[in-house]
Amino acid sequence: MTTANTALQQDTKHPPGLYLLFFTELWERFSFYGMRALLTLYLTTALISGGLGYNEATALSIYGLYTGATYFTPMAGGYLSDRFLGRRLAITIGGISMALGNFALFAVHSRTGLYLGLALLIFGNGFFKPNISTLVGELYGKNDPRRDAAFTIFYMGINLGGFLAPLVCGFLAEEAFRTTVDGVVRYGFRYGFLAAAIGMVIGQILFNTLGNRYLGDIGKKTAATASGPDAAKSREPLTRGERQRTAVIIIITCFVVFFWAGFEQAGSSLTLYTEKFVDRDLFGWTVPTSWFQSVNPLLIILLAPAVSVLWLKLARSPRGDLKVPTKMALGMILLGLGYMVLLVAVSQSGGDEANITHKVNMLFIVFTYLLHTLGELALSPVGLSLVSKIAPLKLASLLMGVWFASTGVANILGGQLAAFTQSLGYFEVFLVIGVMAIALGFVLLALSPKLVRMMESE
Repeated sequence: MTTANTALQQDTKHPPGLYLLFFTELWERFSFYGMRALLTLYLTTALISGGLGYNEATALSIYGLYTGATYFTPMAGGYLSDRFLGRRLAITIGGISMALGNFALFAVHSRTGLYLGLALLIFGNGFFKPNISTLVGELYGKNDPRRDAAFTIFYMGINLGGFLAPLVCGFLAEEAFRTTVDGVVRYGFRYGFLAAAIGMVIGQILFNTLGNRYLGDIGKKTAATASGPDAAKSREPLTRGERQRTAVIIIITCFVVFFWAGFEQAGSSLTLYTEKFVDRDLFGWTVPTSWFQSVNPLLIILLAPAVSVLWLKLARSPRGDLKVPTKMALGMILLGLGYMVLLVAVSQSGGDEANITHKVNMLFIVFTYLLHTLGELALSPVGLSLVSKIAPLKLASLLMGVWFASTGVANILGGQLAAFTQSLGYFEVFLVIGVMAIALGFVLLALSPKLVRMMESE
């Protein structure tokens, strides 16, 4: 092999630390999505049947507050990591807390156990989520051409965990441990939560036993105690260009709040709609409702390589690749189009549980998730890559936390929107979400040239 070919191979080969972080995040997402797939069903199922017996509006609000808080606390976790803990220690603290949270849901079947488990999960996610994504960025130089591809690979790890979790945890909860006593069906939700806890433990064992070997000293020191030219720069005041790039992150974060508010209906209003209004019969077997939560991550795994190739081909074309704000605007428009498909389904089935004309084909839900997945691929991985690339070093984890906070605010908003389906109806709520997503997508598209100039300022 020639020297030139060897250099090319080194330029395209990813460091082994990426794959360690891939599997660590995979198991964390297995834990998160396993619990997420079951939470609404667990809250709304009667106490005698293994649930907690909340009414649907209350359950949807709890779901929104929980998922919102898990994405909001990374701001605090990112700040503490930047200043005091270092990223590696923060990931360990977060992972252990999340494992304990899922175990509490398994061990204590009561509303007290629910609040204890959710509190531990929220606390742990605040430390885990912003730091592992930032570590991926630290594996690469600022202008390393492998960065976007690395985040696409990392994102596939996220979604592989998200694909497996509803299948495993949903099967345990709805099938494997389902029993019937005196004519009453009882579900094994607690065993689904136990599987989520075990997944989190596996991820932490991998991270802490292999971290020194594959990550070296990356993430061990805080920005304040690190050494070298980059660290010295991190202690200086922000330059004008750094302030503008920080502003871009904040502006884009505000836009994507509404994307995630619509996208995260998957675990709340879309779950309930699927449960009641969708024909889930498949050759005489009823598909568990929770299994539909695996459609999106499966599509991510299948489509992410194709989308990466598309971006690469565009980059090599005479006009060049689409700018990040433009990609994100297209993502929001695709989300809105997914809700247009849902409106067709609701108009056929009726949005009133007491007056269901007929249950709609499950392909409506699958096609909705397809459009949402394409929107996610256009928005989320490039957003992670952008934040890791343009955020000032001294604010890296904090701004990654701000990015995730958009999902936090969105989940709280999304929970309130989902609750309105019980009073206003599914058609009205899905219409508002779809129209707003498309409208904001076009606004972001118009602002894209200005945001790009701010991103590229020195």
